[in-house]
Amino acid sequence: MPTGAGRVTLATIAASAGVSVATVSKVLNGRSDVAPATRALVRSLLAEHGYAPSPSRRQDGAPATVEVQPPGELCAYSAEIVNGMIEAGAEAGAAIVVADSASMAGGGTLWTRGLVAAGRRAVITVACEPSPAQRAALSRARLPVVVVDPLNLPDGQVASVGSTNFAGGLAATEHLLALGHRRIAYLGGPADTTANQARMHGYRAAMEAAGVPVLPGYVRAAGYCYPDGLREAQRLLDLRPMPSAVFAASDEIAVGVLHAARGRGLRVPQDLSVVGFDDTQIASMTSPRLTTIRQPLREMGALALRTALRLAAGQAIESRHIELATELVVRESSLATLTPQPSPSCDTA
Repeated sequence: MPTGAGRVTLATIAASAGVSVATVSKVLNGRSDVAPATRALVRSLLAEHGYAPSPSRRQDGAPATVEVQPPGELCAYSAEIVNGMIEAGAEAGAAIVVADSASMAGGGTLWTRGLVAAGRRAVITVACEPSPAQRAALSRARLPVVVVDPLNLPDGQVASVGSTNFAGGLAATEHLLALGHRRIAYLGGPADTTANQARMHGYRAAMEAAGVPVLPGYVRAAGYCYPDGLREAQRLLDLRPMPSAVFAASDEIAVGVLHAARGRGLRVPQDLSVVGFDDTQIASMTSPRLTTIRQPLREMGALALRTALRLAAGQAIESRHIELATELVVRESSLATLTPQPSPSCDTA
């Protein structure tokens, strides 16, 4: 079986399988007019050789296929991002394959061989950065990777698309301050992630600029999902004085806050104002509807897909990291205080 030191070509695979180069190309591009036994043999040889097709061209004009790795099961947040990719893919004539995130867990050569054998041209991860080993394997397979909404800003070797997290945190808190709130809590995601820290620093910057102290216990970090919001909101509501408003670092956290408040007989927004982050579909489905920071998730997904296709085609990109603007969306979950709240002192908690 040929195993030359240079880059493996279609001709190498074809000679090993005893078929034409056109047949190997058909297998790579998912064509159905290849006998099952031949298809299995060619795929086996492609994987064994670690064959990576040149990302700048296709042999038969078939659409490029990009693999998307969401963080776990699809939820309102990740579905918005993937829908943006699907829309951009339809415009570009590219196909999107959403994979189980577990397939990426092992990383390494076997993982990337499977991607290559399946005809993938690029990989997009959502809220999850590839490890150094995974990046090295992708590089060897000549598969570009783009990260959407990275929890931690990747280094300059990885392209990423995010949003203005600090500005979003600032806007959310300034909105609550303008409504007269002074006892404002922040309920965030994992404490050690860059995205959470940026949103929290935006919150703290707004509080400091307004001369309003952050009371002990008013900043909490957990995760971005509903159970995190429900659990940590219970602890916030046990504080004395209790917050009059909560800025949550995701819409799912905010929904957990809404349910925790309702379970204690508190009215939102009359007794507790709540602001989320993301503006997913659930923000307009809650009761009351959720005031939130709009993270342009669909646009982020579309931009990531276009970036991945450009990299796969060997084209240059203007920047390795792009941040899209966030925007405050005011709905019914935030309300001005009935009477102006005095600025709390730190010894009242």
